[in-house]
Amino acid sequence: METTLLFILVLSLLFLGVPVAISLGLSSVILIAFFSTDSMSSVALQLFTASQNYTLLAIPFFILASAFMSTGGVARRLINFAIATVGHFRGGLAMASVLACMLFAALSGSSPATVVAIGTIAIAGMQKVGYSKDFAAGIIANAGTLGILIPPSIVMVVYSAATDVSVGRMFLAGVIPGAVAGLMLMIAIYVMARIKNLPAEPWHGFGNIIHHGKDAGWGLFLIVIILGGIYGGVFTPTEAAAVAAVYAFFVAIFVYRDMGPMKGIPWVLPTDSRKARVGFSGLVYGVAFFFVWMILSFFATDAPGGASMSFAERATVGGIISLILVIAYTLWRGERTGVMGVIGHLGAGLPVWGRNLALSFRNVGRAFFNEDTRKVMVEASRTTVMLMFIIVNALLFAHVLTAERIPQAITDLMLGAGFDWFTFLIAVNILLLIGGQFMEPSGLLLIVAPVVFPIAMELGVDPVHLGIIMVVNMEIGMITPPIGLNLFVTSGITGMSLVQVVKAALPFVGVLFLFLILVTYVPALSTFLPYSLMGPEIVTR
Repeated sequence: METTLLFILVLSLLFLGVPVAISLGLSSVILIAFFSTDSMSSVALQLFTASQNYTLLAIPFFILASAFMSTGGVARRLINFAIATVGHFRGGLAMASVLACMLFAALSGSSPATVVAIGTIAIAGMQKVGYSKDFAAGIIANAGTLGILIPPSIVMVVYSAATDVSVGRMFLAGVIPGAVAGLMLMIAIYVMARIKNLPAEPWHGFGNIIHHGKDAGWGLFLIVIILGGIYGGVFTPTEAAAVAAVYAFFVAIFVYRDMGPMKGIPWVLPTDSRKARVGFSGLVYGVAFFFVWMILSFFATDAPGGASMSFAERATVGGIISLILVIAYTLWRGERTGVMGVIGHLGAGLPVWGRNLALSFRNVGRAFFNEDTRKVMVEASRTTVMLMFIIVNALLFAHVLTAERIPQAITDLMLGAGFDWFTFLIAVNILLLIGGQFMEPSGLLLIVAPVVFPIAMELGVDPVHLGIIMVVNMEIGMITPPIGLNLFVTSGITGMSLVQVVKAALPFVGVLFLFLILVTYVPALSTFLPYSLMGPEIVTR
């Protein structure tokens, strides 16, 4: 009786247009107040407990890091790097757009942010070289879904909070499936490119890859900080998210200068001499290497079981290698050879350093209160409040499910009907594919996960594998009408109607359906990496 009533209340409110969070919370409160033996005080207790969930603290920080990285400069650099890497294949610009989405997904953890950041630039670029607007929009709408599969993923954090599965294992579990999904999309593009005779970019050599890789390096290093810190045992996922937010702010404001008080001011001016440019660049490479070395060696030596190495020892080794790098670059690029030539170039580069450091110090205070920073903080806050409101109410809904033993009743019903793990996963996929057409991923996952998770454990389905299956279903839900979020975002940035975007995305949705089947029935894709590095997930029933 209570089970039927709860789901009727939720579905009725949703179909009446009531927001997801309110539908879940209000249905739970009504059931507790009038039809359950549970006390109303449990509502306040559950809401307080949910707000104290340490794992959920990672979400606002990842959202903030994504907001700072979702600037045109970061996306443009990633696209240029992707074009340099795979652009020379037939249909290479489209394949580069997929690769750029994969890279940006590893920075943002958000699918809509990936579509906006990469799609705004990539769709226009593909049109200029002869791709149809429909083809370009379809690619970006589908490739953007990788934002919630490739770690770090906000949806994976939500799943972990709902089921108590390790966030670290979930992040690792998304690496191989994310790479496979991207590769499958690229193969589909290549086949279609051969059929349609789509253009290929000229090959500019490995030097071009290195050049654009250096340009995008500060953004890409965020991936190393997040994943290296977590799996090096230095950070928890929540701490890694906080570090990522600070790093993203620093890179966007002070390094790339895509926003803030120094926006558009170059590090090197046209009036600077070649000698000053070479000396400055040499010092930049030396300082950058020292920075990267100190972080990576910290991850390696401060992790449990890591080699013992003091800060002074790490700094000494890094300093020596950095000095060698500075000298080698200056000798290679400089106008003169010899020790005095190196010193002369480095001396000429010091005023450039001094000018930029002085500019940065003068603008430190303004960077925190600049209009661009305020807009990013407000937008991130809005997203965080919306998502956390959904999560807290969904966790209250999960509490009611548990208190009324609804998952156990459904488990007994399915086992009595002869379901095994194979048929159960078919049922889960169908349920999520239908639900994904009408609901936002985090809200749907928080409704379904508490119900299906105990059943999956009873049938022997791996908890990490189940999480990846659910995330992939959420991906497909984001590009299926009528509520597919990526469809609306793509429509907004292209000016196309929703029907046009749906038709454009349809051929590539078939690729993701094949990928879903592969992920569902080849568990090793999801479990190999996390269990090789971290061991199996232990779930107490």
